[in-house]
Amino acid sequence: MSFADQFLAEAREIIDRLDRNAIERMAEILAATRAAGGRLFILGVGGSAANASHAVNDFRKICGMETYAPTDNVSELTARTNDEGWETVFVSWLTTSRLSSQDAVLVYSVGGGDLENNVSPNLVRALQYAKEKGSKILGIVGRDGGFTAQVADACAIVPTVNAVHTTPHAEAFQAVVWHLLVSHPSLKTAATKWESIR
Repeated sequence: MSFADQFLAEAREIIDRLDRNAIERMAEILAATRAAGGRLFILGVGGSAANASHAVNDFRKICGMETYAPTDNVSELTARTNDEGWETVFVSWLTTSRLSSQDAVLVYSVGGGDLENNVSPNLVRALQYAKEKGSKILGIVGRDGGFTAQVADACAIVPTVNAVHTTPHAEAFQAVVWHLLVSHPSLKTAATKWESIR
């Protein structure tokens, strides 16, 4: 079996094992958030930050949902990191944005955050704040989902089928799941360009 065969076989197994009910619950929560006039904040670091930026476009343009990613504002992100510390960058951003119970926070992460091991403490602090505010919490995460899976109202955990490929599969399937969501009939409000060309 070639490496390509192996990697794609792992992807096929992940697709078969993804929790459809969790994804449908995410769609319900997002639709209800939009209907209530709430906003969506997408948090991620590293490759997940790039995914968050792309997803902001899709939720805004395809679903007509007010959506933001703090990592899109590199000036504020780096100023807060420099002045206040990395751990607080997301919670400070959400505080300034007046996060409320009408809003939802969506986390993209390989591990989901873990304070004990000092992994993505910025995500954990942001989610603790979101819980205080009564915001809905969603996640698309890998491994066991970490803190995100513990506190989320709905969370799609990308199954680990090969520990050597945890990160690439988790980040790839963030894109699969968010594209499923923005294509979901309960969320999609605008035609995508190529599909609109007959």
